[in-house]
Amino acid sequence: MRALLIFLVVLFHVPAALADASCNAQAVVQRAELGELSLVYQSVGKPSDPTLLLVMGLGGQLIHWPDDVVEALCSQGFRVVRYDNRDVGLSRWNRAPESANLTVEVLRYRIGLPVAAPYTLTDMADDGLRLMDALGVDSFHVLGVSMGGMIAQHMAALAPQRVQSMTLVMSSSGAAGLPAPSPALVDLLARRSAPTRAVALEQQADLLAALGSPQVTDDRAALLQQAATAYDRAFNPEGAKRQIMAILAEPSRVELLNRLRLPSLVIHGTADPLLPVMHGVHLAAHLRGSQLRLIPGLAHRFQEPFKAPLLAAVLPYLKAHRGEGARLARL
Repeated sequence: MRALLIFLVVLFHVPAALADASCNAQAVVQRAELGELSLVYQSVGKPSDPTLLLVMGLGGQLIHWPDDVVEALCSQGFRVVRYDNRDVGLSRWNRAPESANLTVEVLRYRIGLPVAAPYTLTDMADDGLRLMDALGVDSFHVLGVSMGGMIAQHMAALAPQRVQSMTLVMSSSGAAGLPAPSPALVDLLARRSAPTRAVALEQQADLLAALGSPQVTDDRAALLQQAATAYDRAFNPEGAKRQIMAILAEPSRVELLNRLRLPSLVIHGTADPLLPVMHGVHLAAHLRGSQLRLIPGLAHRFQEPFKAPLLAAVLPYLKAHRGEGARLARL
């Protein structure tokens, strides 16, 4: 972490003392009451700075945004807000969602029938907008990873006057015909229930390994520790299943993307096993004026060797669009 911060200070001329004083990723975690939902979030940085909303992917908690990455983003002059999506982490329901059977809905999806999901990605995008309302934030920047990138697309469509810029990492347009992951990886992703903590940790470690880059040799003990940290904070397999159904029920977003007019950065790895690289290429092609950055070897996880390349792509872009001038960049 220290080496990464030094790298950022040198590259972007951020005063280290300023970053240390206001960008503490150990800031208190808070809760926002949003009607049927109670969302847990964390705000890092000065409330007076422009807000950058981080939206995590399938089953991911706010802790899955690495602390040093959060601090690096904050050091560019942003108030960084990360949160637990509905159905994961410490966020909770005040009114229970409808029940649904993932096995049945996956089968319907595979034979081309409509999927009946308890909620949609549009609903999840509205969660983020309502969180911004609760924090008194009128306009903001959004950075979404994987499913979080899909949610970010809907945020920009729902509230184009509020989303100043959009950064999409490891995400997709959802268009038909794009390369699919292997059935084995899909099965790992859908394998959410576990009879014991030990089994759950082994399953999650298997999934993390499968989502990693072939250029990186994973330490199994480290993967199990990552899984344990997430499990011990919160374990909600039924929630992850509902999120999967929301993704499966989603139609192509190509028409939505073609309508968007905002500064956009698309980042994708050339070794992504879940959403192969053409997903990122196609996504950027349908975002007018977007920038595309392909990172060799990056897969579908935040792995230590790829933090610096990711930040080197993200930080200059966000810095360039940090101010009110970002509004004028719309066409």
